[in-house]
Amino acid sequence: MLNILLVDDDVEFSDVVCHIVEFLGHNINTATSLKEAHQWFENNTFDHVLLDFMLPDGSGLHLLDHLKMIGQSPKITLISGHPSVKGILAEMCEPNVGHLLKPLQREDLELVLNGPKKAVKKAKSSGITRHFGGLIGESEAMQKLYNMIERVAKTNANVMLMGESGAGKEVVAQAIHNASQCEGPLVASNCGALSKELIGSELFGHEKGAFTGAIARKEGVFEQSNNGTLFLDEVTEMPIDMQPNLLRVLETKKVTRVGGNREIPTNCRVISATNRTLSDLANNNVIREDIYFRLAVFPIDIPPLRDRKEDIPLLAKAFLEQLNDENGTAFSWTAQQLKELQSYEWPGNVRELRHAIHRAFIMSDPQTSDITLPDNLESPFSRVNNQAAEKQVSAGQTIEEVEKELIHATLDKVQGNKTLAAQMLGISTKTLYNRLNAYGGIGEYK
Repeated sequence: MLNILLVDDDVEFSDVVCHIVEFLGHNINTATSLKEAHQWFENNTFDHVLLDFMLPDGSGLHLLDHLKMIGQSPKITLISGHPSVKGILAEMCEPNVGHLLKPLQREDLELVLNGPKKAVKKAKSSGITRHFGGLIGESEAMQKLYNMIERVAKTNANVMLMGESGAGKEVVAQAIHNASQCEGPLVASNCGALSKELIGSELFGHEKGAFTGAIARKEGVFEQSNNGTLFLDEVTEMPIDMQPNLLRVLETKKVTRVGGNREIPTNCRVISATNRTLSDLANNNVIREDIYFRLAVFPIDIPPLRDRKEDIPLLAKAFLEQLNDENGTAFSWTAQQLKELQSYEWPGNVRELRHAIHRAFIMSDPQTSDITLPDNLESPFSRVNNQAAEKQVSAGQTIEEVEKELIHATLDKVQGNKTLAAQMLGISTKTLYNRLNAYGGIGEYK
């Protein structure tokens, strides 16, 4: 049990902290000013002081000088309400002085007061290495990825992650953040999930009253990730007319909240992600060229699972091991099952593999150690894609039949515009007319 002094002039905040600290089993007293804090130390000693940075009669740092003068050395944790202040305090204070940001969570206080929890049980020795805290795989493709992560982590360069849906872009972003060992948090935002009206508020924040519903000031994700990492998922889905605002922040490292007129410095590495290809980015006007060069200082291609099939057994074992730990079961794979998983193409990548394993886990008998794989590993989405591919081209079709399907599919895509269809097919408009006439389909596209 610790004897704790909280020095903060916010009464509501102090009430919440006191409730949490008492719940954690410690004694706590409060002071609302430096003067009251000095009075507490006249006849008392404390194990830990939770100290607000800004107090009515001066900075909380003055209490540190006072404690040195009177010969007391409790553990100190400074509390501030802004991420940028935390970085400044870290430079001003001794290494043993801790830092917390408002609003506080119970877990924050528990970690500061009780230290990290001891693991309830040792991790099983499965031989599976989680690189940078989360990435699994020992294939050549993954070794190249690890090398790139290690190199870029030593810099502050912005990174663009490119890869298919489900390949693990957010896990790679977390790995880069972990390897960087920066003091700030990793903050994630999905640009494709936000409306045009809300994306400015999400990225840059807003002032109270900036628009209908803005009942309080809000910090945007750039401010929240100060001295850390900002992960912008699906960045190419951001409206094109909003991208100049993002460009300005990337260039100046300053944000202006919606409805505000003050520029706020921000310092974070931006990791963006897209499942579009380079040719798609270049041809379809989804991202400005100047934005691309700012975001993709260091582009990384994440390999699809089909290009690193030797990693599938490791991933399958890791996912099943996690499910066993969470549910108190003891399922295991057979060599034949791992071979079956390895033989499938997994068009949905690691996400699809994980989903299939979870589904198999639920359907298996918990009284045994045998896990039951479904008869067909295909998801509804991969099934539809395969059927579409089979419809386009199948064994035994003549070249003329394939050509006819290709022409009709292209014309359907451009709503019958023959000039545009001819350009897409790489033939002249006259040739297109001749082909349609030969196939008897010209009447469909008049």
